[in-house]
Parts: sequence; C-alpha cells; structure tokens
Amino acid sequence: MTAMILLASYLIGSFPTALLISKIIFKTDIRNHGSYNPGATNTLRVLGKRAAVAVLIIDIGKGALAAALPLIFYHDLDPLYAGLVAVLGHCFPIFAGFKGGKAIATTAGALLITNIWMFLAAYLSFVLIIYLSKYVFFGSLSVGIALIIYTVFEPGIKYELIFILFFVFLIYLHRSNLKNYQNKKEPKITDKTLVNDRIKLDP
Repeated sequence: MTAMILLASYLIGSFPTALLISKIIFKTDIRNHGSYNPGATNTLRVLGKRAAVAVLIIDIGKGALAAALPLIFYHDLDPLYAGLVAVLGHCFPIFAGFKGGKAIATTAGALLITNIWMFLAAYLSFVLIIYLSKYVFFGSLSVGIALIIYTVFEPGIKYELIFILFFVFLIYLHRSNLKNYQNKKEPKITDKTLVNDRIKLDP
C-alpha cells in the first residue's frame, strides 16, 4: 500500500497544470515564454492573473490531495512524505518531459495537510521576503529556511534532515534565478518590463 500511495502521489504531482492551461486556452507553451517555467509565478507573468490563480489553486490542491492519501486510506505513512513525492512529481512530471515547476505551490498544499503551523511559518516568510526584497525566488528559498528553523525549535517534530535536503533542492531548482541575480538580470516583481511577456487571448 505504501508504494501505491507514493506512486499515486507522484502521478498527482505530475499533472502539468500551467502547461495544459497555456496549451488549451492560450494555444501556446508556457515553457517558451517568460522565465520558461511552468509554474504559477511565470503563469502570472505570461498568461495573467486568472490563469495564475487557476494554476495556483490546482497546484496547491495536488500537494494537499497527495498528502491526504495516507489519511484517506487509513495508512500510517506520514502525510508529509506523500506530499513531498507529489512535489517531486510537480518538479519532474512524467506527463511533461520531466520539466516542471519549482515546488512552492505544491509544497504549500502538502504542508496544509501535514501541519498548518508549518505552512503558516513557511508562507508568511514567503510573502514577507518577497515584500521586502521584491524577488519571488528569495521568497521561495525562504520557505526552506523557515521550515528548517520551525522544525529545529518545535518539540516533537523531527523533520530537520528532510527540510535541509528540501532547502538544497530549492537552491537547485532556483539555480537559474540565482545566476540571473548574480548577473543583474533577475527581474523584480515591480519590473514594468514584465508586461512585455504577457500573451493575450485572441478576440
């Protein structure tokens, strides 16, 4: 049963939300525009707010559904593990050539089911760091740091190694953003030139 739940979690995570919305509704491939990433942030940049909200909700739902599978089937597998497997599916989706998003929305869904306080710690940090720095990828990296800090200081939670590895994983996923930032090419959320990447529906 454990293997079946983990496989189902990966397949749930592999659902390529942004890619499908871009192809079905906008008749394009989001991986060819903006930051080339099929996630909620690039969806906002390229396809607009409505598409981004849809991608965000579905991607959060992927993580939540996967994390809930052990509870649904009354299995003793830690919901966090199932949720993180869905995150792997989101980042390396079998249905999209293993080229997926950058983990943040699907991780949020997994944490919502696993531990609401971990979710709040991580995503309050996410919002605060983006507000202060104006860079989304800094907010994304702060999620990993916040989870490490939370699990170190919260008695009874033993996820330190998992979240350290998760933070390293986030650095890997955001390596292009780090390189762009180093080369002064990473756009801030306030960058007005981002509107040039927007694709509009045909009338």
